[in-house]
Amino acid sequence: MITRSAFRPAWWLPGPHLQTLYPALFRKRKAPRLTRERFELVDGDFLDIDWTRHTGGMRVLILHGLEGSLDSHYTGGLLHALQQSGYTAGLMYFRGRSGEPNRLSRSYHSGDTADLEEIMQRISQQQTGTGIAVVGFSLGGNVLLKWLGEKGQSAGIVTAIAISVPLNLHHAALKLDRGLSRIYQRHLLQKLRESVTAKAVLHSPPFPLDRLRELSTFRKFDNEITAPLHGFRDVDDYYARSSSKQFLKNIQIPTLLLQAIDDPFLPASALPTNDELSAFVTMELSKRGGHVGFVSGSNPLQPHYWLEERILQHLNEHG
Repeated sequence: MITRSAFRPAWWLPGPHLQTLYPALFRKRKAPRLTRERFELVDGDFLDIDWTRHTGGMRVLILHGLEGSLDSHYTGGLLHALQQSGYTAGLMYFRGRSGEPNRLSRSYHSGDTADLEEIMQRISQQQTGTGIAVVGFSLGGNVLLKWLGEKGQSAGIVTAIAISVPLNLHHAALKLDRGLSRIYQRHLLQKLRESVTAKAVLHSPPFPLDRLRELSTFRKFDNEITAPLHGFRDVDDYYARSSSKQFLKNIQIPTLLLQAIDDPFLPASALPTNDELSAFVTMELSKRGGHVGFVSGSNPLQPHYWLEERILQHLNEHG
């Protein structure tokens, strides 16, 4: 079901780019005290999760976006809000994003549901009857939706929330190579190149380090780095198999999808129709909001980060 979002953008942040950039550049990070738990994976690698204090409430697992971490503007604030509301929250870092390179030559990617599946099985074994919810941002939202579609009724969680998801990776890559959206591509590719360079101490990448600057678009980077590292034939094979849009109709867990029509990471034409959503998926669309922005409030000195309010409202309804 597609519904209209109740989000009302701040008048002082007009347009998608100010909504996207303001929290990334100016929001104060305020994560609570966290405890790290390391999970040894079956293939010999590891994943880390940073947990808030155990409250006895429902566990909420957070999946960050591309090259995200605790430094991302949305992670610390949400961890704090969840803890204050009685939830036990954890930030799951994708491989290599917790502050040290992962052990294997591979990394993480937009369709990497195997790691989430292994972690969810481990968390479920630890769980003591309060249930689990998962929140995914951007790339993390794509992983979450794809996993939900693959699992169907056996996902084993109470509910899920996905925010600003690049539902069709092919169209997202094209969007990010056009107009002002190229500023995000440039920034993220620089972070990806830095990660590849740091990892080269342990494993040689599939593309010469001294030529990484040639990978100036997501399509080029994913064709030369992401696809060969993760067993895809090429970039088109990677995008076709990893895009979450095709999995939405198979989701069997109550799922909230929050998207802005003006998201600079995805053209509005790539958003799903009602026919492409299962009965368990509600997509709330707002005309504005940018990419993981959704900043409201009438006073520029007191911005309101609406996403946390909406996430908590949904969790309270399903907790």
